[in-house]
Amino acid sequence: MYDKLNSMQREAVFCTEGPLLILAGAGSGKTRVLTHRAVYLIEEKGVNPYHIMAITFTNKAAGEMRERIDQLVGYGSESIWVSTFHSTCVKILRRYIERLGYENSFTIYDADDQKTLMKEVCKRLQIDTKLYKEKSFLGVISSAKDELVSPEEFTLQAAGDYNKERQAAVYREYQAALRKNNALDFDDLIVKTVELFQNDAQVLNNYQERFRYIMVDEYQDTNTAQFQLIRLLAGKYQNLCVVGDDDQSIYKFRGANIKNILNFEDVYPDAKVIKLEQNYRSTKNILAAANMVIANNAGRKSKELWTENDEGEKIHFQQLDTGSEEASYIVKDIKRRVQEGICQYGDCAILYRTNAQSRLFEERFVVSGIPYRIVGGVNFYARKEIKDLLAYLKTIDNGRDDLAVRRIINVPKRGIGATTLGRVQEYASEMDMSFYNALKMADDIPSIKKAGVKIKPFVNFIQTMRSKAEFLGVSRLLQEIIEETGYAAELEAENSEESRARMENIDELINKAAAYEESEEMPTLSGFLEEVALVADIDNLQEGNDYVVLMTLHSAKGLEFPNVYLAGMEDGIFPSYMTIVSDDPMDIEEERRLCYVGITRAMTDLTISCARQRMVRGETQYNKVSRFIKEIPRNLLGGSERQQKEAEEHEEHKQSFRLAGSKVNPIFNTRNAYKTKPYQSTSFSSSSTSKISLEYTNGDRVIHKKFGEGTVMQIVEGGRDYEVTVDFDRVGTKKMFASFAKLKKV
Repeated sequence: MYDKLNSMQREAVFCTEGPLLILAGAGSGKTRVLTHRAVYLIEEKGVNPYHIMAITFTNKAAGEMRERIDQLVGYGSESIWVSTFHSTCVKILRRYIERLGYENSFTIYDADDQKTLMKEVCKRLQIDTKLYKEKSFLGVISSAKDELVSPEEFTLQAAGDYNKERQAAVYREYQAALRKNNALDFDDLIVKTVELFQNDAQVLNNYQERFRYIMVDEYQDTNTAQFQLIRLLAGKYQNLCVVGDDDQSIYKFRGANIKNILNFEDVYPDAKVIKLEQNYRSTKNILAAANMVIANNAGRKSKELWTENDEGEKIHFQQLDTGSEEASYIVKDIKRRVQEGICQYGDCAILYRTNAQSRLFEERFVVSGIPYRIVGGVNFYARKEIKDLLAYLKTIDNGRDDLAVRRIINVPKRGIGATTLGRVQEYASEMDMSFYNALKMADDIPSIKKAGVKIKPFVNFIQTMRSKAEFLGVSRLLQEIIEETGYAAELEAENSEESRARMENIDELINKAAAYEESEEMPTLSGFLEEVALVADIDNLQEGNDYVVLMTLHSAKGLEFPNVYLAGMEDGIFPSYMTIVSDDPMDIEEERRLCYVGITRAMTDLTISCARQRMVRGETQYNKVSRFIKEIPRNLLGGSERQQKEAEEHEEHKQSFRLAGSKVNPIFNTRNAYKTKPYQSTSFSSSSTSKISLEYTNGDRVIHKKFGEGTVMQIVEGGRDYEVTVDFDRVGTKKMFASFAKLKKV
């Protein structure tokens, strides 16, 4: 059994006593090592299966590990504890949580339950949830729990900071409400188990005796609370085996603490470290590229992947003129490969940095009749924010789509109740008219009484937008809807990973509108909605398993594909603009790890692509070729020397992307000449150009219509306009784009 393992895998399997760190590179067979190690402990070391624990993050990973252990071990394998962190903690708390003052029948709150509870908390504390979002508070609380920071400790740390003091009050009230309801959220499952172990030596000893041999998978993804949980469990026997790859630590935004794996030997000075560097997945050229990129990170363990696989083809590097041409090139290349019998659709994956990037590919797949599937995300036109904004456009266009009107009547919330809407619908049915026309006649509907006052502003807004639609153009109309309804402001105030992704999707819809206007001699709102309708109905494309996979790089971790396309490899896209201007060098290192993950998903063929110009928020901007591409030696990039040389020359003089401190912002619009203006914010669509000069600078006092007064801390020029950082008196520090913020100098 063990002779099928390579020498380092065998060493990891046979090392059973004391702390062990297995640095398992991408595609190096770590799951095989873990399962064989469980077998070796039982068959060769005589360990009772009851004393073995294997813990990981997802139910899927735990299920796969359980299945493979059962196949190898056979009888008695059911006694091995194979579980996720959260499932483990639930089992422990169900038995012992009474010792913390809870009842064993505690409820576990999901995300919706948490949001409902947070609404009640904010109401009790008289906090305006239009200004301070529930999700924002929940995000702060979750981060605190990841770091084992209690409400009391958070309160002490917040002293003197008005914004954090408010967060501390919400945290205290939220936790008190959970306790009153005999409920725990998902973060509490870990936190309360740690608290139980720290406060009850008897319970801790019971589980230390039970779990004498502990194995932890994906250790690089653990947060501080999970690290402490494992440290306590392994405290007595120290037989702790952790498996992970610091080069694949890409979940900082979820609370993952890379220091857990980097500092393992500091916590366990006697730890043995074994590196699994032989890769069974990729070709030599792909691994060479991955090694050269990740070597630029300072915060990592030294290791280098190698393989006995073939040299393979060189990496294909393609720089196209536009993002649209990039998408067309990739889709045509996939179609060519399938037609020539080189591969099937199911062998191909397109990976990108953000979900919004899927739109161009989806549209071309629909037109080409190529089956595809979005993994770890929702089809672009099925995303809530896109459907909301398209519903606004449909209502403005003709108002006859009752579903569209009903979708947006309370988006954002206008306080129009279900009873009122029901009565409007009854009136519409009686009078044989559309729902929107009935809304226009709300004053004539006796049954709704005073509720008509809330309906009128909505009708007035739609009518105003109708009067503007023809001369504004679709892209500018979209931007007005986003601003006037407060849709963008709400997402900005939420300030979460999800809200930022939703804003990126909205920006991509503006791009779609601007591209439509560019391509049509006489663009109309009706024409745009017709074009969108042709590509929005994509549900029936997902039959069978032979389809191209589209996903973000974060979703791709743990997967592999024969043919991988890494798209949008430009500075400002990947790595992201916010990462590049960040003061924390660890941010760019995490982006580089994400690139490393992308490269190592490829088995036999890797194509890396970028665009000279890309539409961002309806504007055409130039980006540099990603710094990560430049870290790959030219001899590994097949036929790309001329392209790379052209790219380097091109970016020296044509780029709209500037880092912090830049004094000029060149913008290129396809209908206007190349412009260069000092310290000027530029905002335009394909049909009109307008320039907004900032009336404030660093240190000035400004006022925002929702956040109130504050002090300008930093102004950074980007591709579209300025990113302004303001320290507001009431809500703390916020980063926002000048064109959306509409700050006024006090």
